[in-house]
Amino acid sequence: MCGIAFVLSGGRIVVVPSAAAAAGIHPSDEGKGVTVDELTEALRRRGPDSLGCERLRVCADGTVLGGDGCGIGDGGDVGVAELCFIGATLQLRGAAPVSQPMVGQSGSVLVYNGEIYGGIHVADDQNDTQSLLASLESCCSCDCHVLVRDETCSCCGSVGKSVPQILSTIKGPWALIYWQKDSKTLWFGRDAFGRRSLLVHWPTPDDSRFILSSVSHRSFAINTSASTVNGLESGANNEFSDSTNMSYWEELPCGIYNIQLKDFEKNGMCMKEACIVKVRKHHWLDSSLDKLIQWKRKSIVPTVDDLTTHNSVGNYHLSESFRNPTEADKYIAYKVLIVLRESVMLRTNVNRLFEGDLTKLKDDELAPIAILFSGGLDSMILAALLDQFLDSKWTIDLLNVSFDGQLAPDRISALAGLKELQRISPIRRWRLVEIDTALTNLKEESEHVMSLIHPSNTYMDLNIGIALWLAASGDGWVDGSICNMKDGSRYKYKSTSRVLLVGYGRHRTKYRLGGWVSLDEEMRLDVQRIWKRNMGRDDRCISDHGKEARFPFLDENVIKTLLEIPLWEIAKLDEPVGKGDKKILREVANLLGLKGAALQPKRAIQFGSRIARESNRKNFGSNRAANQASAGSVEIHQNTR
Repeated sequence: MCGIAFVLSGGRIVVVPSAAAAAGIHPSDEGKGVTVDELTEALRRRGPDSLGCERLRVCADGTVLGGDGCGIGDGGDVGVAELCFIGATLQLRGAAPVSQPMVGQSGSVLVYNGEIYGGIHVADDQNDTQSLLASLESCCSCDCHVLVRDETCSCCGSVGKSVPQILSTIKGPWALIYWQKDSKTLWFGRDAFGRRSLLVHWPTPDDSRFILSSVSHRSFAINTSASTVNGLESGANNEFSDSTNMSYWEELPCGIYNIQLKDFEKNGMCMKEACIVKVRKHHWLDSSLDKLIQWKRKSIVPTVDDLTTHNSVGNYHLSESFRNPTEADKYIAYKVLIVLRESVMLRTNVNRLFEGDLTKLKDDELAPIAILFSGGLDSMILAALLDQFLDSKWTIDLLNVSFDGQLAPDRISALAGLKELQRISPIRRWRLVEIDTALTNLKEESEHVMSLIHPSNTYMDLNIGIALWLAASGDGWVDGSICNMKDGSRYKYKSTSRVLLVGYGRHRTKYRLGGWVSLDEEMRLDVQRIWKRNMGRDDRCISDHGKEARFPFLDENVIKTLLEIPLWEIAKLDEPVGKGDKKILREVANLLGLKGAALQPKRAIQFGSRIARESNRKNFGSNRAANQASAGSVEIHQNTR
């Protein structure tokens, strides 16, 4: 996990998502918004291992001048665009320490926040950013090449992929900012599911700079308008909005973008006071990725025969031996288990650098990977799979947050889940970290989390954000008597795990309202707007502790496999809670020996931890009053500077 940021200022440049958005904006040398120092402060928490800056100046004719760091100011000379790259690194891969921004042999600059699990080769002793930069530096820099899938450039005849082709092949979560020196082009974007945060500040009359950042500074968690909140809740489209009634920051929609700065005074829409430079959005150039984004499932509505004979499963035709419903369910679940197992394995490999860090710890502290743990279906499956790949000498930390002590549903299920994990893997040290607090004691922490969830700003976002932020801290108590540690005593403990596994789902309501077609549509919408509703917010809250969230259920191959399976095999929502919902995952749990977890009902973290109940009492007086208020989106109000 890393923190990345970029500031473009000076040169009379105004970067806009569309021509209409440029109205009333005049370039200025000094922005009235966030400063480079504030961005650096916010990013440092995400990347505690190293922090660096790289500054370039680009003249109107395309000449690139070097710089000596970002600390000298936020403006630039007239006619010269100033590019400031900031990178804070949490290094989890590679044999040797690396720092960002990373500058290539060609003079190109990369700041990268992500992991590569396929598409680009990453050697065992290499860091993701190093491998990606090497691939990007081999790209053709011709503008015509970025629009086609061909590997041979029609302009210069060179053989090699374009930047969009390279980025489209990456399997895994990522957000990046890349300066391609040869073409004088700035590239930036997020993966197709938005699993890593990237915020954008579009130039405004008060601050004409173009800024990208993983996270907002605390002082700029400005309220969004009511229309923005309503748009978020209804799943506003993935394209840029021309509205000027926006907050300082927006979530950057998933995709690949670029800004061409070569001869910007000639190529931009230049007027007396400003050169308007438009952002170009590029299509994903991987057809398999397109299919995942569009959420195309072949089999949605079952026939009577489908529900009784289990004749086929997606592209798989079952033999006579699998016509029995129970055997068919196991066969389908095994297909899912295979890809889930691979997903967890890819996300939990302990490399050389990590092993070097671990040797410094005491035996009873060895917990390189933790799980955000409710004892529910998702977290139990992740725990059981992690146990298969992590050396048995290491402890697995199970991080559980509660706002109602031992009475919260998630605490009750976590205690039951711990016993079941101890049963299926008795040689493993399982450490349940009980993170208890009361909402009334979290005034300062709540204000901090408000800046992390920004630009999201509903009470639901805040409740989820606080619960995730506290859980990710790993700061709680361990009951040695149930974890078989410390002579059975209860002791204070703070997890040092830097990788956290997290799981995700819902959809029962939509099935009740509209059946299979509505359920499929709701699942498609959830995936297509998860970047705005969930992933950016969750990434910012968890990584604020210098830890990295990994989402095995959102792996590309897992999603692909689930789409190949008929919808009625994924869930059977006319059955009771704890049986038909997440049907396929319940079968996976059974295959792993998790009989108790297979019966657990699904609960969102804000309800399982009981923060939602406590928040409703605090802010509205009761749950009933809160439900009445939430008929429309309820914003959080705070002072802005």
